[in-house]
Amino acid sequence: MGRSSHSNTLTGWREWIGLPDLGVEWIKAKIDTGARTSSLHAFDVEEFRRDGADWVRFRVNPWQDTSADAVLAECPVHDRREVRSSSGHAETRLVVRLRVRLVDHEVTAEVTLTNRDEMGFRMLIGREALRRGYVVDPARSFLGGRAPKETRRRNRGKD
Repeated sequence: MGRSSHSNTLTGWREWIGLPDLGVEWIKAKIDTGARTSSLHAFDVEEFRRDGADWVRFRVNPWQDTSADAVLAECPVHDRREVRSSSGHAETRLVVRLRVRLVDHEVTAEVTLTNRDEMGFRMLIGREALRRGYVVDPARSFLGGRAPKETRRRNRGKD
């Protein structure tokens, strides 16, 4: 038999995930079925052209309470979308496609780039990524396991 389907993979309302395309092994994400598209905290966002295509260069802070270990990333621009935040504010965002490791499975997700400094999580996983076979248990957390203790300490701004 081939690789098993993850048509009923259980996830909690928050998870430690990975972004292999960016070299980010661990980042804490909120699982949000109310959001259509996933979003990632990005800063120093700069659009440019490469081989006739639109690209974006940006930095990602994987840790919640510190700017340590910022990662520089470059991705092709997949789309531009107007997104309305939960507070009702509309913003045009760049969209990139990224592999997301969530509860031991990988999916490719459309991810908007935005400033999430004021948000509790650096990343939000929306229902488009979840529709690939995830079931959310809103009463549980970290069903895919926890990041190593050292990583969790860095996430809280403790070295």
